[in-house]
Amino acid sequence: MSNKIYLVLENGAVFEGKNFGSPVKEGAPVIGELVFTTGATGYLETITDPNFCGQFVIQTFPLIGNYGVFDAETISEKSYLKAYIVREWCKEPSNFRCEGDLSTFLFNMGVPGLYDIDTRALTKIVRDNGVMAAALTTDPDFDIKALKEYRISNPVSSVENNVKCEYSAENAKHMVVLLNMGVTRHIEEELNSLGCDVVSVPYDTKAEDILAMKPDGFVVSDGPGDPKDNAAVIEEIKKVIASDIPFMGVSLGHQLLALANGADTYKLKYGHRGGNQPSKYLETGRIYVTSQNHGYAVCEKTLPEGVELLFKNINDGSCEGLKYKNGYSVQFIPSSSGGMNSTSFMYGEFVKLLKGGKN
Repeated sequence: MSNKIYLVLENGAVFEGKNFGSPVKEGAPVIGELVFTTGATGYLETITDPNFCGQFVIQTFPLIGNYGVFDAETISEKSYLKAYIVREWCKEPSNFRCEGDLSTFLFNMGVPGLYDIDTRALTKIVRDNGVMAAALTTDPDFDIKALKEYRISNPVSSVENNVKCEYSAENAKHMVVLLNMGVTRHIEEELNSLGCDVVSVPYDTKAEDILAMKPDGFVVSDGPGDPKDNAAVIEEIKKVIASDIPFMGVSLGHQLLALANGADTYKLKYGHRGGNQPSKYLETGRIYVTSQNHGYAVCEKTLPEGVELLFKNINDGSCEGLKYKNGYSVQFIPSSSGGMNSTSFMYGEFVKLLKGGKN
């Protein structure tokens, strides 16, 4: 039985490759939004990142899967990818922590994989023409009309677990409410390390319920999709920040806070996805190599009076961080795991704004 399948793009281009992971069945094409990520490692984080909901992900690094699979490197319990595309996947991984191979992992996650295609040529198409819809199919003559109508629907509600969770810190001094837009597990860990108890609440939690908890601070998490699709959430965010509570936004949260403060957002041509995105901290002039995964950005020209640009993307000059009177927001994922390029200090800047505290 042949594992030959085809990747059909919205612009009519067709790539022939081979199927691994979950099988693509005859008469059952898989459709998604085609994007690329530039990370050389971290493929397990990519596959389990909720921010990729509804998308086909191209790995620009040519060999994927060489260190295998282990749970410690995943960031959610399932995958929300529509498909995973690589040049070559390693069938015999080698690592002392390895618990399995990439193809089996994708199969168990229900994600079809495509390999043995020219990912360099495919990435250049997306870079030159922009993000577009695509299909994985057994039929090379697949009708592209269906692709022109594709749009990722309700991604936040698709990935959010709709459960209130509490994350306690040792000797906590503050309590922070985290609005969960599809958050991975980095924000609560960083805030816990700074002495903050974190209460994570579903994305559709009302402002009055958040304020009733009397938090010392308010954080809006990262998540998938177009920020403007979350009109009801933006209205609730407006009510929370109107109380003068210190706030912080990460990735999608950065965009939602900007919209709540009167700025605008727009869709990037092909987005920023990968762990090697350069961002300039304007207060010091220092360049940080950051982890990002988003397809939208805040329009700098629409920033209201009193809101300062804090970070700027080196590659395209887009807005990647804002400083408010009572808060901060960043487009990248602040992390303490970046060695000398760590950007976790932004959580520290936020904590400095917190007053009073639970103790």
